[in-house]
Amino acid sequence: MPELRKDPVTGRWVIIASDRSRRPVDFYREPVKIQGARLCPFCPGHESKTPPEVLSFRDCGEQNAPGWRVRVVPNKFPALRVEGQLDREGEGLYDKMNGIGAHEVVVESPVHEGTLAELSEKNVEEVFWAFRERILDLRKDRRLRFILVFKNHGELAGASLEHSHSQLIALPVVPRRVQEELDGSLKYFGYRERCVYCDIVRHEARDSRRVVLETEQFLAIAPYASRFAFETWIVPRRHESHFENAESTVMRNLAWVVRATLRKMDRVLEWPAYNLVVHSSPAQDGPLEHYHWHIELIPKISKVAGFEWGTGFYINPTPPEEAAEFLREAGLP
Repeated sequence: MPELRKDPVTGRWVIIASDRSRRPVDFYREPVKIQGARLCPFCPGHESKTPPEVLSFRDCGEQNAPGWRVRVVPNKFPALRVEGQLDREGEGLYDKMNGIGAHEVVVESPVHEGTLAELSEKNVEEVFWAFRERILDLRKDRRLRFILVFKNHGELAGASLEHSHSQLIALPVVPRRVQEELDGSLKYFGYRERCVYCDIVRHEARDSRRVVLETEQFLAIAPYASRFAFETWIVPRRHESHFENAESTVMRNLAWVVRATLRKMDRVLEWPAYNLVVHSSPAQDGPLEHYHWHIELIPKISKVAGFEWGTGFYINPTPPEEAAEFLREAGLP
């Protein structure tokens, strides 16, 4: 029997279509294959093909030269630019402002063929430290209200270059989807006086059916109201509203958990394209009791079609309990 399940944070409904339950082998899969480097602008020796770096972790060499382990550069074709004024104005019932913000690329490794799942644990940790350093720097600009960190892996997930990289976009507004999470979390806190994500962690740890893996610092779960097959959340056990405020021990363990989860997905789904998104509190907000940062991983093995666009409902053909079991049984790296 199909089920309608309600997300406890946003109130969003999803359909778990158990009558047409699909195992990993039932999905159309196009494994992400990394080809030769050729003229890749992110490879060592090609630093002149990108704008000057704003951050790098390196073994040797000067800025904008080989010798780096992780490198952050402005996007050559940015969605938003730092220069200028917001100049908010209205045209009748319409509102607009200048496209002020920031758009940066985090090149995760000098190795062209290395995916995030294949990098060393230390390398993955440095990627997260780069996220943290750039967020802390950008939020000094009071115009920037929200900073999104995300990764598109593979063409199906929106990646235009195959060399492993993530992106960071700083916005002068809080996006509607983020606001829905914040509002839902605040509403839950208002009548229960507890963080909804803390409650999710406690409940899922006890229930265990949707747990993919767990450590002292994190829980990786297939969420109860999963929108997509094999959607996975990585949630810190300790309450913290801002990703960039995480302690060093948390960052170290996060690297292990993300790497292990991605390797599980590679084994079960045969190297799928995926999106990784860091959900964190608005940049200019202080610590929030009601919101809890986390990471969402979404493998691109199903498509959003007319029903989803027309209703806001998602149809998930793989119950999260089954998805978590498949991922658990994949073992650890």
